[in-house]
Amino acid sequence: MHTASPRTARIRAARLLLTLLLAVAGGLFAGAAPASAHAALLGSDPAQGVVVDKAPTQVTLTFSEQVAFSDSSLRVLDPRGQRVDTGKPTNLSGTTYGVQLRPGLPGGTYTVTYQVVSADSHPVSGAFTFSIGAPSATTVSASGPAVGGGVVGTLYGIGRYVSYAGYIVLIGGAAFVLACWQRGAGVRAVQRLVVSGWVALTSATLALLLLRGSYTGSGKVADIFDLSLIGQVLQTKAGAALVSRLLLLAAAALFIAVLFGAYVRRDAEEADPDADAGEGAPDADAGEGAVDPSAEKRDLTFGLAIGGTVIAAGLAATWAMAEHASTGIQTGIAMPVDVLHLLAVAVWLGGLATLLVALYRAPSMGAAAVRRFSRLAFGSVVTLAATGVYQSWRQVGSWSALTGTTYGQLLLVKVGLVAVLIGIAWISRRWTARLADAPADVAQDTAQKKRATVAARASASTQTSASASAHASASAQAQASASASTEQTSAEASGPEVSRAEGASRPAGASGKASAGSGDSERAAQLARQRAAVAAARAKRVRDADPVRTGLRRSVLAEAAVAVVLLAVTTALTTTEPGRTEEAAKALTASTSQRSGSLSLKIPFDTGGQDGRGTVRLTLDPARVGGNVLHVYVTRPNGKAFDVPEVKVAFTLQAKDIGPLPIAPDHVATGHWSASGVQIPMAGDWKIEVTVRTSDIDQVTVNKNAQIG
Repeated sequence: MHTASPRTARIRAARLLLTLLLAVAGGLFAGAAPASAHAALLGSDPAQGVVVDKAPTQVTLTFSEQVAFSDSSLRVLDPRGQRVDTGKPTNLSGTTYGVQLRPGLPGGTYTVTYQVVSADSHPVSGAFTFSIGAPSATTVSASGPAVGGGVVGTLYGIGRYVSYAGYIVLIGGAAFVLACWQRGAGVRAVQRLVVSGWVALTSATLALLLLRGSYTGSGKVADIFDLSLIGQVLQTKAGAALVSRLLLLAAAALFIAVLFGAYVRRDAEEADPDADAGEGAPDADAGEGAVDPSAEKRDLTFGLAIGGTVIAAGLAATWAMAEHASTGIQTGIAMPVDVLHLLAVAVWLGGLATLLVALYRAPSMGAAAVRRFSRLAFGSVVTLAATGVYQSWRQVGSWSALTGTTYGQLLLVKVGLVAVLIGIAWISRRWTARLADAPADVAQDTAQKKRATVAARASASTQTSASASAHASASAQAQASASASTEQTSAEASGPEVSRAEGASRPAGASGKASAGSGDSERAAQLARQRAAVAAARAKRVRDADPVRTGLRRSVLAEAAVAVVLLAVTTALTTTEPGRTEEAAKALTASTSQRSGSLSLKIPFDTGGQDGRGTVRLTLDPARVGGNVLHVYVTRPNGKAFDVPEVKVAFTLQAKDIGPLPIAPDHVATGHWSASGVQIPMAGDWKIEVTVRTSDIDQVTVNKNAQIG
């Protein structure tokens, strides 16, 4: 019965661990809510939930940044679901957009839906209602179109993750080879890793280009291959970035071909400068004009480093020009900083992946390469920290946003993972300091010496058997290793003494003698290869038995595992509304409410039953003594409208022993209840209680105090 070796078992365990971590990270990412909008709706006219006496002539929306509209991006629907807007949406000023309405609209509740693309290429959608004269029943859902979710949203999120991972592996692997371990260019496992990064990035970019139209539009799988949508995508900023990325990937393919083709051949020539010299090596005049292989390799290395840096920076810029860095404050600084941030991440994590593969699949790598990567990784971490601090300040802006927004909370998780990764890297650095080349390198040098000795003995043996003449010179010995035709020509020109010597030892003919010499040479070469394989296996066993190298492998594997999860969190950050934008939207909404005199409250609830959690948003306009209009919106934890069986409201002024004053609002739309003529008898700090029933037996009453009047 065959039993797997301990090293094979460790490799299988490592593969299983990485597969599980990828599955967990992918599951967390794929199971996330639809992408959060990076452009927030700051206000509208008419305002959300307001009741106006006269029909407006247009509806305007103000966003936190510029957005892209299509013909059907902004729609206004009457209570029966018929469109009442006319013409195309227009940019009125700055970030304010509007659409004209038909004149003479009748009374009732109207629904405004919008679906746009923010300046950082993420889809934004939503809906709100306003009423003319008095609220009425409506057949239109106020939840608005859902974008960035469903099957297409999940596929798009996976594509973004794979594109980031492919970029990191491609750039980090190439940087590791050029800067740390140039001999690794000839290692098959390293070649496969870098090529797989290129394939992953290219495939993901093509997939994102196909998915983009449906992702920002209908969200239907059938629209993925709609050529008209693809044509529209190519005219957007995100489409231009994806096309630019594909063009740069074509250049990256040429870079890879040179790195693993001509560069490997130059490395071999430098390692064996006499391989092509042959018999003409002693001729000094012939070597004067020859090119130094080491100098040629240095020039090639320099060219690859320059070209690779340009390609890597260009690929990083395709993200910077279309996402967070391209909008907001200080874009001229933010985009170059974002490029540096991505380069530092790729060099660190991609180099880490290459080091992991080399430690498990290429045991000939020496300690010098590991130490060089350790220094390179330290520089990458410093760059990552500096650029990350700036990006965090730019996207968050305040301590409250760091803890009170989704973006800030994800950023804290990312910082924690980076801290864990740096801690494990410190352990790896300690293993690296203890790493010694002696056992394996001595074995490798011994193997090389044995190969050289075997080759020399085989050559001498072949020459001796090929020449039977006692008067043969050094040139005759060299001719003995040549082809049979060369031997025959030399024999005819050597004179009668050589001819007699050859005739004395020619029982099988000259051609048979040449064949025997060729067979001896082949057997000698085969023996040299076998001994080299044995020596390499011995060197491999020596490295596997090194406890320091084993410890380094484990710590690098742990680093790679944390890096997989870190990449998932980073990808989720790019699809989350920045904390600075969210805080600004909240502040502007609050100030608008204060100027208009309306009251808006958000109260979370949990009835304890199945599907019993959500949020109640209550608005009271104008929130003064006398008659008021009350609107109640119930949403699920994912922000979608929640149509619960019953909602009741009560007002209590405990300081004056007034109330509770019960209000039974009317259900006017999905997740929307309204009541007009709500009387507030006097100003004060009112306790507002909202009772939510989610089933026949599950209900809860939540409350919050607010100043009215």
